[in-house]
Amino acid sequence: MNEMIERILAHRTVRDFEERHLNPEQIETIVRSAQAASTSSFVQAYSIIGVTDPDKKRELAKIARNQHFVAENGHFFVFCADLHRHDVIGKMEGKDVAASLESTEKFMVSVVDASLAAQNAALAAEAMGLGICYVGGLRNDLEKVSELLKIPDKVIPLFGLAVGYPASVNDQKPRLPFEHIYHENEYQQNNAVYKEQLKQYNEEIQEYYRARTEGERCDTWTGQMAEMLSHPQRMYMHDFVEKQGMNKH
Repeated sequence: MNEMIERILAHRTVRDFEERHLNPEQIETIVRSAQAASTSSFVQAYSIIGVTDPDKKRELAKIARNQHFVAENGHFFVFCADLHRHDVIGKMEGKDVAASLESTEKFMVSVVDASLAAQNAALAAEAMGLGICYVGGLRNDLEKVSELLKIPDKVIPLFGLAVGYPASVNDQKPRLPFEHIYHENEYQQNNAVYKEQLKQYNEEIQEYYRARTEGERCDTWTGQMAEMLSHPQRMYMHDFVEKQGMNKH
């Protein structure tokens, strides 16, 4: 074990931040760390928007169902899948790139690139003693997010990253068992084993909630997931992405 691995394994989501802004050097370090992430074929298909305007942060918080840490943090980053610059590149170089930019493949590349960059940013922030929280709630209304942040065609705001000085730190939630996540040579074929692993994980999660809430909560992970997935969310997404000129074929 080294310091970096220990930090990764100790990750906790932070939702309460002190009233302290990040300084320009911290912000630049986080963004440059994001840029150092791997990128498919050197495409670099993402952009990062830092939101400092208090009114815009409050509006984003409303979109994310009033999650206070979207407005109250040291700095708020919005990570975007971005093929807009590649559209500009096509025009600069006199090449027809439309079919590529509208493909599912390049859409996936842009989402993966942005996600890799964001995780680098998160690790850099935590290395500086800061806390982070990913915010997928921006996808509740991407039309409004796009209007607020003046997002052009071929750009999709994917999620936010709230960063700041932790005012409090949550307990670490147990993750799925290693044996359930890691498959060697082929995907786990024995569903009886698969279900047994999930049952064991349910017991661990129940114990976690009992301890955290002094017995007031004892739901299972599979119960949580089944309940959530039985109510489809953000079903407008396909049409929005297509309207932005991405993932058409």
